Amino acid sequence: MPATPTSALSVLTIPAFNDNYLWLIHDGVHAAVVDPGDAPPVLAALKAHGLTLVAILLTHHHADHVGGVPALLQHWQVPVYGPAAEDIANVSQPLWQDDLVQLPELALTLQVLDVPGHTRGHIAYVAAQQGWLFCGDTLFAGGCGRLFEGTPAQMLSSLAKLAALPPATQVYCAHEYTLANLRFAAEVEPDNAALIERIATEQNKRALNIPTVPSTIALEKSTNPFLRHEQSTIIKRLKAASRLPDTMSQSDPTAIFAALREWKNTYK
Repeated sequence: MPATPTSALSVLTIPAFNDNYLWLIHDGVHAAVVDPGDAPPVLAALKAHGLTLVAILLTHHHADHVGGVPALLQHWQVPVYGPAAEDIANVSQPLWQDDLVQLPELALTLQVLDVPGHTRGHIAYVAAQQGWLFCGDTLFAGGCGRLFEGTPAQMLSSLAKLAALPPATQVYCAHEYTLANLRFAAEVEPDNAALIERIATEQNKRALNIPTVPSTIALEKSTNPFLRHEQSTIIKRLKAASRLPDTMSQSDPTAIFAALREWKNTYK
């Protein structure tokens, strides 16, 4: 996949498994990889582009995000950054909210955000200068991660942190779930003109085997129901689908979000 240039740095898209994306941040010489669930495609990309790996960045403990780390460390002795609140083998640099990851080889600074919900200690990385967000399985294009370990209140708070980033921030999530997410979004908010336009755009990309990510924070805020759960139209739709009681007001955003997430869990 072609790199997306921003200043001296680029982000290379590495497809893996059925629908994962691994992200390789590089300057043409050095590289850092985000969530390398599988080593062979990362090693192939490093070789193809003549890159030296200088860091591994992990967002959470799931195998499809960390499974390639041991094999990569056999080839490259590099620091492994990851969430301090999760037990992940080989993490040498545990991270908390507001920690800064300094990668001098890439002249790159990443701020850490705690974004629990999908897992108990999930983190995200923000490259403020480049306008990049690497958010693992917390925020997806058109959706959000399942609540495997966290609570609706935690995920709601985590998504609010991400939604507060600058609108032009590029959202590098870890899966190609976009079309399925947007089908659900259309069920929840069928009259959203921005959403209708986005569905057509993303369908055209997938027809050409082009990734639908990165997205942007602005696009997510205008089309992603999990960032729009307090919209009156969405609340009305949840009530019509018997997902919320008719007496529910907009004053309980956690309950609204929980109902929306539960509906998505069973939506086909």
